[in-house]
Amino acid sequence: MFDGFIKVAAATPKIRVADCEYNADAIIALMNEAKAKGVNILVFPELCVTGYTCHDLFYQKTLLDGAKAALSRIVKASKGSDMLVTVGCPLVHDGYGKLYNCAVIFQSGEIKGVVPKKYLPNYNEFYEMRQFTPAPDDKAYHPITLDGEYREFGTNLVFVCAEFTDFKFAVEICEDLWSPEPPSIKLALGGATIIANLSASNETIGKDLYRRELVSGQSARLLCGYIFASAGDGESTQDLVFGGKRMIAENGAVLAESELFTTGLTISEIDVRKMALERQRNTSFQANSEDIQEIWFNMEPRITELTRKFEPRPFVPSQEDEKAKRCRDILTMQAHGLSKRIEHTNCKSVVVGISGGLDSCLALLVCVEAMKLLGRSAHDIITVTMPCFGTTKRTKSNAEKLCGILGTDLRVIDISDSVRSHFKDIGQDENVHDVTYENGQARERTQVLMDIANKDGGMVIGTGDLSELALGWATYNGDHMSMYGVNSSVPKTLVRHIVYFYAMTCGNEELKKVLLDIFNTPVSPELIPPKDGEISQITEDLVGPYELHDFFLYNGIRWAFPPKKVFRLAKNAFAGEFDDATILKWEKTFYRRFFSQQFKRSCLPDGVKVGSVTLSPRGDWRMPSDAAAALWLKELDEII
Repeated sequence: MFDGFIKVAAATPKIRVADCEYNADAIIALMNEAKAKGVNILVFPELCVTGYTCHDLFYQKTLLDGAKAALSRIVKASKGSDMLVTVGCPLVHDGYGKLYNCAVIFQSGEIKGVVPKKYLPNYNEFYEMRQFTPAPDDKAYHPITLDGEYREFGTNLVFVCAEFTDFKFAVEICEDLWSPEPPSIKLALGGATIIANLSASNETIGKDLYRRELVSGQSARLLCGYIFASAGDGESTQDLVFGGKRMIAENGAVLAESELFTTGLTISEIDVRKMALERQRNTSFQANSEDIQEIWFNMEPRITELTRKFEPRPFVPSQEDEKAKRCRDILTMQAHGLSKRIEHTNCKSVVVGISGGLDSCLALLVCVEAMKLLGRSAHDIITVTMPCFGTTKRTKSNAEKLCGILGTDLRVIDISDSVRSHFKDIGQDENVHDVTYENGQARERTQVLMDIANKDGGMVIGTGDLSELALGWATYNGDHMSMYGVNSSVPKTLVRHIVYFYAMTCGNEELKKVLLDIFNTPVSPELIPPKDGEISQITEDLVGPYELHDFFLYNGIRWAFPPKKVFRLAKNAFAGEFDDATILKWEKTFYRRFFSQQFKRSCLPDGVKVGSVTLSPRGDWRMPSDAAAALWLKELDEII
């Protein structure tokens, strides 16, 4: 429960149709297993107490009485556990005098509420309206009597945890989700952050994929966690077969799912705090608690053991086909954004500083693609390589080869004398390799680019990426400035993959060879003289691994998770790759730099947004330049 995680499980017991005692034993066994695994919410399938396929046996009082007796035994078996359990059971409502397909929610030996199914399928292979009645439309539902006591009854019930009020649970049943207006919409707008679906979804070809998209899509639309538990082994196969599908989704992502035709538990953890924060941020999510009836319950706060794995590189898809598609799409978006700006300004050329590193390489590739869109030659791209004190033979050679292969207007301008003249003007000792020594070179390069752009009717294209903007790893009014920044919302971990993708798909072996060497070159600003001809200034030695910083950026800024939670997730994601001390060291660096460098982000040039995270002051991120990092760093200092 700490950090917002609720451990949930979808369960499919092996049942016997109409054998309520046998089914109760199977349900209780899975309850005990789930309890031992620390589950907070356990969801069973639709009508699992009797079996979904009883058909006209639902008219039999013997079956209905047996179901109530089995339900009573199941509820009593939950005593001593604060796990919230939901089972499917047919129940006659004494007030309405009708039979309903119900979900019964209980905890620690006490029924908390009963939710009837609203939409009953009565088409194709389904004939539920033959036996059951749809949930009544009453705004004020009549309680149902169970074991001699009144229990809340209705489709408007939301169960709220008193110890953690972001944890709100609600239920819909099978066809409810497939309808044009699922009850889960109202329940989510009424506050529910986790929705359960008790289902008896039979299998037909293609249905599994459609059902998966339905569950993931609903969790995304409603900004909620969604637990889907379907009937399986033991249901009658007279005309249908049931696969026992189980899924757990969170905001569009399927966290865990079962194979078809299996029984047992499917377990994961839903981050309800994440969902609550996203709802606060999303102005389209208009909360509405009208007609919602809240039922409060207690649950002991405890640390939830995480079984789900968090992606160490959240900006980079793990599947190769998805990764390739993302790289292609981002490159296309960058090129279209730049082509519009070129067209609008009617500029004769674009000007790019080429270092032989990843960022400037990607910026150049974007320029090439933009010129293709405009039907213009790559010769309209003025590429400028500006060797100075820290330039190595490898990067200079790669820069020149790349520009030559692509057919740009390459200009090689050695800025060493200009920088020395500037150092003389300001009294800087060339042998003192301090920040002035470094930034003097960076600003001279930017001046050269800007003046060439003025002279040739061009536009300077910025090369800095999102990760560098987050850390402030740019020289103010140096490489920090341009007329259009094509990489400004592309994180460093993704820049690498886009360059690699281009190399592997360009169809030019000579270009591929150069791009792969750039891909394998250590990230460096090359502002300090090399040692033995090799790069001496490795960026990640100074500010930390970009894999970690991009992880901190995604979780700490995009999702606004507290620093301790970010640290916990990083330990999960990078287990075996970085130790705790290393993660903590660089997380502190991230927050320290992120806060202190906001003034650079407050005056960024335009740049296309390509992903869910951007730090543009005109887009997703508005932050005062004078905000203090004290609270965030204090929280990290408390980690032992």
